[in-house]
This record gives sequence, structure tokens and C-alpha cells, in this order.
Amino acid sequence: MNIISIISDVIRGRGRIALTIGSIAVGIFAVTVISAIGEIGTDKINRSLDDMGINSVLVESNGSVKLSDEDVSALSDVSGIGKAMPLMATVTTCELVNDNVICMAWGVSYNADEIISLRALHGRLIDDSDIKSGTRVCVVDREIALQTYGRENIVGKTIDINMGGHYESFQIIGVATSGLSGVQSVINEVVPYFVYLPYTTVQQISGRTDYDKIALLTMGAEDTAVIDRITDCMEQRKGKDKVIVNNLLNQRSTLNQILSVATGALGVVAAISLVVAAMSVMTAMLVSVAERKREIGIKKSLGAKNSRIVTEFLAESIMISLAGSVIGVAAAMTVIVILCSVMGEAPVLQWDKAFLSVAVSLVIGMISGSYPAYKAAKMKPVDALKG
Repeated sequence: MNIISIISDVIRGRGRIALTIGSIAVGIFAVTVISAIGEIGTDKINRSLDDMGINSVLVESNGSVKLSDEDVSALSDVSGIGKAMPLMATVTTCELVNDNVICMAWGVSYNADEIISLRALHGRLIDDSDIKSGTRVCVVDREIALQTYGRENIVGKTIDINMGGHYESFQIIGVATSGLSGVQSVINEVVPYFVYLPYTTVQQISGRTDYDKIALLTMGAEDTAVIDRITDCMEQRKGKDKVIVNNLLNQRSTLNQILSVATGALGVVAAISLVVAAMSVMTAMLVSVAERKREIGIKKSLGAKNSRIVTEFLAESIMISLAGSVIGVAAAMTVIVILCSVMGEAPVLQWDKAFLSVAVSLVIGMISGSYPAYKAAKMKPVDALKG
């Protein structure tokens, strides 16, 4: 087999070959980019869910029992639980600079930042001394600060919060951001502003000693056995069906499955273009056989074996597929790097999937070129020379 002759054959039908290479490149490009976008999207959503506390479990009463310090302590001792925090939660209104806005008042502990990834932008977060003294201080999210004062740093200002029908004044000791900050900035009419208070202060004002919920941070996000242990612990303490265990891990898993299915569906659609490319390769090779009938006849008259003819046409179809694959992968990686740069994400270069796509493309090229190669090899020299 003469590699120079194969290349010259490819160049001779360069217009048709270029279109065929382009169709393969588009297929490889689509599969690679869609897979990367799915991976980037899933990773970004998972990080956002972590920030929102969707790597945890919420325990709450169905109304017939109360949650206490003893329950928090018992749940902290459950194997697989990293952190436990009592929660008080209510949707209410608050006033700043004569603005009255709807907010979610959260009574939290000093370790809230470890469970819901709360981060202070200005000032500080609730600490242990605030919990012990039950001081009237609070942390507000940056969105409420921007809405009322037009700036982020409003540490030292006073906010009035409606607690049980009458307004209580709190000093703002910090402005924070959480995993919901990005969502709030887009749909703040749906997601309320957040205000964080010491849970002991909320208890003092409301005259309560129990909690609305207990937030638990699990050490292993995939350890579903932890949920069973939590449920068993609360059933032993409170009785069966007295406590609701909201497994946010399952919700996270369900969302990831939906994302995987969506990405897979898009991948299948993209893969169809590879099938179309395979048909293009076969068509191009059949046309090539028809155009080169006399050449095939001459080669066979000079003693070329069928295996040589088959090998030449197969090599040509594989070269076309390889060229399209390289172009497709190069274009896909370039686009992925640009996309990640624009999104502020680390580039996700899935070389394993790219190489798999190339391998599939080469197999497609081999299969698509098999019939034209067989047809060329079976030509009789006399009939081929007549063409």
C-alpha cells in the first residue's frame, strides 16, 4: 500500500472529503461539548446546593412533640453526623430606613456557617458569646442591605423585626452571603431576605424552650444508612411518626439524576450527528470508488490483490474519520476553555470522553468504509477499465 497514493486520492476529492470531515468534526464537537457542559452544570449546582445546606438533614416535629437540647445532643452522637444545630425559623417583616420588607428570620447557633456555608462580608457572624447571653444582635444578608441602604456594609445599624406581632430592635453585627444569595438577586420576590439571630434570643422573646427544627450535617453525603440511624434515634426518643426527617440528600440525588438524564438525552441527540457522519463517510467512499474505477482496474490488471484494494479504501475512510475527530476535539476543547473562562469556572477537559469519541469515530469510519472497500475489491479488471 502506497500512503502517498492514498493521500493524493483524498486530495483529489477534497471538496467532498472536506464536507465529510466537517460532518464528523461537528458530531465529535457536539458530543464533547455537551458532556462537558453537563459536568460543569452538575458540579456548579452541587456546590450551590452545598452552600444552601442541601448536604444535610432537617429534623422537625409534626406538632405533637417538641424538640429539645437533649434531642440535639442525642442526634450529635449518631454515627455519621458531623454537626447538629437547633433552628428557629419564621417568615416575618422587618424595617430598615423606613423600608418594610418580608424576611425569613432564622434563629441559629454559632456553627451556622459550618452547616449552611454562611460567609461574613462585613462585620462578623453569630458567635458563642451571643448564644450564651441571648443578646439582641443579628446578621443580615447582603441583598437586604443593598435594598434598604443601597450599599453592602451596614454594620452597626438597627433593624426592627416583627416577632410575634410586635417589633423588636436588633443591632446589625454583620452582613453575610450564603448559597441563596445568587438566587435572591434574581428572584427576590420569591425568595425572602434572610436575617440571622441567636436562637436563644428568639426563644427568650417568644417564651419558648423548644426548637422548630434541628439541622444535621452528615459526614458522608452518600451514606443513606445515616438517615435510618437518625430516624431510629428519634423514634426511640419521641415515638413512631412523631418526627419528620427531611432527607435533603435524596432530593439532591434526585436532582442529580434529572441532570444526568437531561445531559444524556442531549448527548444522544448529539450522537445522532455521528451516525449522519457515518453515512457521509460511506457516501463519500462509494463516490470515490465510482470515480476511481479505471484506477482500480489498472491496479488489479497489474496484479494488485483484493486485500490491497480493501486496505487502501479502509485506510482512506479511517484517515477521513481521524481528521474530523482531531478537528472536532480541538474545537470542542477551545470552546470549553472559553466558556469556563466566561463563567469563572475551572476548565473541565474530559479527555477520556474525547478519546472515546475519537475511538468511536474511527470505528464508524472503518465500518462505513468496509462496504465501499469490498465493492472496489470485487470489481473485475475488465469491467473497471470500461468505466
